[in-house]
Amino acid sequence: MTITSPRPALMLSGHNDTLVWGMSNAERIRRLAEKSDISGSDDSADVIWADVHYAFDPLWFTYVIAHPGTIVTHGGKPLLAHMPRGEAAALEAGTIPAGAHMVTLESKPQLYNSQLRKLENPFFEPLTPASAAGIERKSYYGAYKGVTDILTKYLWPELALLLTRGAAKIGMTPNMVTGIGATFCVAALYLFLIGQYWPGIAAGFVFMVLDTVDGKLARCTITSSKWGNVFDHGIDLVHPPFWWLAWGLGLKTWGLALAPPVFLWTMVVIFAGYVLQRLVEGRFLQRHKLDVHTWRPIDSWFRLITARRNPNMVLLIIAMLFKRPDLGLFAVAVWTALSLLFHLVQLLQAEYRVSRGHEITSWMEQKPVAEQRV
Repeated sequence: MTITSPRPALMLSGHNDTLVWGMSNAERIRRLAEKSDISGSDDSADVIWADVHYAFDPLWFTYVIAHPGTIVTHGGKPLLAHMPRGEAAALEAGTIPAGAHMVTLESKPQLYNSQLRKLENPFFEPLTPASAAGIERKSYYGAYKGVTDILTKYLWPELALLLTRGAAKIGMTPNMVTGIGATFCVAALYLFLIGQYWPGIAAGFVFMVLDTVDGKLARCTITSSKWGNVFDHGIDLVHPPFWWLAWGLGLKTWGLALAPPVFLWTMVVIFAGYVLQRLVEGRFLQRHKLDVHTWRPIDSWFRLITARRNPNMVLLIIAMLFKRPDLGLFAVAVWTALSLLFHLVQLLQAEYRVSRGHEITSWMEQKPVAEQRV
């Protein structure tokens, strides 16, 4: 078997009226193909062949594109393949061409998702009216980062699922959700500034949930865009230290204003710690082509609680329960400094291991996909 085409075309098999995330499965696969720069040209020598009676995690599509000559099967039946165009007739007939690499779903293969930082067993299931809701749920949870903060991972996934389904149903775009979230982000900053901490926390909570929804909506409906990514991540990157600045300025309305030198140094620690922590993460990624949070199990665990927006909000909420928002701000500063120290140690440890001839790889990339050759 010879794979010759640099960019294969898309070839869909069958017809399926069942909708998933408000669209047909054929439309969903076409969107995946468009995102992957699959031309659909009749001149392509090779094809990505897919049975529309089955819905699958986008990670399968990425995997098959990167592995020419591969067929994903279940019970010996081909479901998704990257093959020469001349082999398509055999696939339509349910026959596995000689020399193909089979990836069997029965072996429960695991794939590493570098974008979402997790090792997973991606779903691949028959799409029927009875299974559509379950497939949407698996698609939604499959879009979650494996390494993220404790609130995003454990507190509001079900709420965000309901909102993501509702947004898809009424045709909202991810950028619309991001825009609404940005409004609540600014509202939280203003409320913190005037010392209205509990309303500000509520506005911040809405923003944080919508910050989950827009990304999940983009991934589940295959509608992510370069501008949307810049819009969403730009807001995420810039706003956190300004929230904490506004929180500190709002302390005067509680009669808890910090002395100017104390306030100045608290803000220096928060802003410098935040920026330096981001720079360390960026340096690790540049140096080792790996997200620092996916290197070792302890690094992935620490991402749950490291000094980012959501864990810091937990500290502030705890302080508010004791009516001491000033101590909450100090806690954010201290935790920011400790988190920065942790990440600096990570970077130094990695450099030391490289100097000793060791390769820096993710602990999640250990298990290979089970393949068979026909």
